[in-house]
Amino acid sequence: MNKTPTPSLHTLERQWFVVDAEDQTLGRLASEVARVLRGKNKPTFTPHLDTGDCVIIINAEKVRVSGRKATQKVYRRHSGRPGGMKQETFAALQDRLPERIVEKAIKGMLPHNALGRQMFRKLHVYRGGEHPHTAQKPQHLTFANTSTAQ
Repeated sequence: MNKTPTPSLHTLERQWFVVDAEDQTLGRLASEVARVLRGKNKPTFTPHLDTGDCVIIINAEKVRVSGRKATQKVYRRHSGRPGGMKQETFAALQDRLPERIVEKAIKGMLPHNALGRQMFRKLHVYRGGEHPHTAQKPQHLTFANTSTAQ
């Protein structure tokens, strides 16, 4: 009887990657990073296991959106209290917390369960070009066709 091999999580070695978000389109960047976090770029991909790698995103404040999304796209959050809905446009949130824009886009592309939350913990987003993960010796990761042609 043939059995499909399942990767052992004990022998799994996670790699670290750095992605520069400068002049990258938000959605295209998010889908590629979600793919790496999930492990779909590896031959050992297994849908019910977290076989993905760790990703560091720098220059989150320089990510771009197309069209009029900068003024029309609205981010909502709720405190849980009556009347606790807060709304903020893309431009306002990018000035205040640009990391949250990238995190929210990527989190929406991961599974919406405990496995997705575990995968999301391997994402590290930073404003500016510096990050505190140099000890992990991250490799630069570039994606084809993720920059905007403007």
